Amino acid sequence: MGDEGIGRTHGMHVVHDGSAQAPPLLLIHGSGASGGFWNPVVPALAARHHVIRVDLPGCGRSQPAASYDVRSQAGRVADLLDALGVRGAAVAGHSSGGYVATAVAEARPDLVGSLALVSTGPNPEAFRRQPPVLRALTAPPLGRLLWAVRSDAAIRRWIAAMSVRPVQVPDDVVGELEGTTYRALRAVLRGNTAYISESSMPQRLAGLGIPLLVVFGGADPRWEPASAHTYAVVPGARVAVLPGVGHLPMAEAPGATAQLLLDFTAQR
Repeated sequence: MGDEGIGRTHGMHVVHDGSAQAPPLLLIHGSGASGGFWNPVVPALAARHHVIRVDLPGCGRSQPAASYDVRSQAGRVADLLDALGVRGAAVAGHSSGGYVATAVAEARPDLVGSLALVSTGPNPEAFRRQPPVLRALTAPPLGRLLWAVRSDAAIRRWIAAMSVRPVQVPDDVVGELEGTTYRALRAVLRGNTAYISESSMPQRLAGLGIPLLVVFGGADPRWEPASAHTYAVVPGARVAVLPGVGHLPMAEAPGATAQLLLDFTAQR
């Protein structure tokens, strides 16, 4: 991918990989992260897809926004797809990116042809007690102070706390995370909780009639891994649990994760 594959649309940093004539696949990152979190699986996905990665507002290299609730974020993603002329895309969301992806499908079913949710918690009850480093960095009042002075090493510890297998994070991805503001992070987290408290993910998805793939790490420290099977109530849903993998399947098991996504999109 050259510089022509990087741009900004509706205030959001966007990266394109693969042929523009290939079937579109939109990748949405989770809370406080960036599109760079998908890097390990992009080469395999871009061999068959026009891969579109976006930094959500207030995260990575994107501009801040007035609102960070799930539906507002979904509206901006819908505007992005409209601007790109994309319809019926395969959309994959990691963690809370799965909420944004689902909200896009709820509001604009013409834009979403299929959904893949990676490490996306189904309801508040599935949320686990978080590792100490995650609580320290994200929870007030200490979180605001630590976030303001966080180092590259602290960011790497934060990523490691979400993983079970060793994860190599390039310096440029760490640099992207430095652009995420604490205000945006806290607002996103509040919006996520409100979204799945209002209605669980399986309830939302059951009536959409969209092909669904759910991928979970069998040792996810953020969400109870067994909760992945609550998605089985969605007609035709495929659920895959990767043994010995934490919250970052795309980085911890990129080969297996990419293959699951490719097999799923090939059968649409």
